[in-house]
Amino acid sequence: MQAARIHAHGGPEVLDLDDVPEPEPRAGEALVRVLAVSLNHLDLWVRRGMPGVKIPFPRILGCDGVGEVVELGAGVTGLAVGQQVVIEPGTSSGASRHDREGNDHLSDDYAIRGEHGDGLDCELVAVPARYLLPLPAGVDPVRAAAVPLAFLTAHGMLVSRAKLRADETVLVLGGASGVGSAAIQIAKARGARVIATAGSEAKRTLARELGADEVVDHGRDDWPKTVRTLTDRRGVDVVFEHVGPATWKGSLASLARNGRLVTCGGTTGPVVEVSLPHLFIKNQSILGSTMGPRSAFPEIFENVAKGIYRPVVDAVLPLSQIRRAHELLEDRSVLGKIVLQPGS
Repeated sequence: MQAARIHAHGGPEVLDLDDVPEPEPRAGEALVRVLAVSLNHLDLWVRRGMPGVKIPFPRILGCDGVGEVVELGAGVTGLAVGQQVVIEPGTSSGASRHDREGNDHLSDDYAIRGEHGDGLDCELVAVPARYLLPLPAGVDPVRAAAVPLAFLTAHGMLVSRAKLRADETVLVLGGASGVGSAAIQIAKARGARVIATAGSEAKRTLARELGADEVVDHGRDDWPKTVRTLTDRRGVDVVFEHVGPATWKGSLASLARNGRLVTCGGTTGPVVEVSLPHLFIKNQSILGSTMGPRSAFPEIFENVAKGIYRPVVDAVLPLSQIRRAHELLEDRSVLGKIVLQPGS
């Protein structure tokens, strides 16, 4: 079978389409033909290399995928050959205290496909059956592939960490990105007022279409003042941050008293500054968040099936064009997600 792998860190040119042996399902596993796999910034970070993170080579990238069951290993029940399934991006032993408490994403042995092990940018994968969620009837597998990581991360940030309430206002940075577009929809579904930012008119239009009540241009130096004006100078209750240094100062300036800034990382860099007096005088909180509990997936995909959540797909490309896909995401010209189709 074909698999997109890296044999060293670097630019998109290090991505190779290799012929590798087909996997065989062991007891408790299912063999799944990958129908669609979406691209995330995590793929870029793994490809480039991250400080302090050692990636064994070669590595198959890709953590978000939907497939079709083609074979069942011994002891697997509840699945059928030919069934379409969502492949969960995260794994853990299931034995830790966090697992038992429903917070599998906080377990010491938590791992993400494509980073801590081989991922889904390939034609076939053998996956433990417990990480396969039946795809709801009527949901397009290509669009479904754009859901798992982005919506689970946004759900973890807004619901698990920030505890967003229906009477609150949330500022979503980068509202046209994969995780930003998910955050707008999750916040609106929970009754919150949403102010989003985006760097182009096309992206601002998309943010409005997804439900943002107001949209501002974070390319303007005065965008935090605009947010303050839109909230009668009060500020927002929750800031949804994932951009990092490029927006961090403005994000903190947009936060109300008792407000919470929640972040899952930074696409513009890993280091930011915090003014401590501003933080403690206004009784604000900065919350880190990684992924989200897998128990959120049934609710997420139920809302996708009902049309409450709309996964945004910018382009669908064959796996053979994975270099081009990485280039597009790096150029920040993508509205939502890029989806790759193996076998093409």
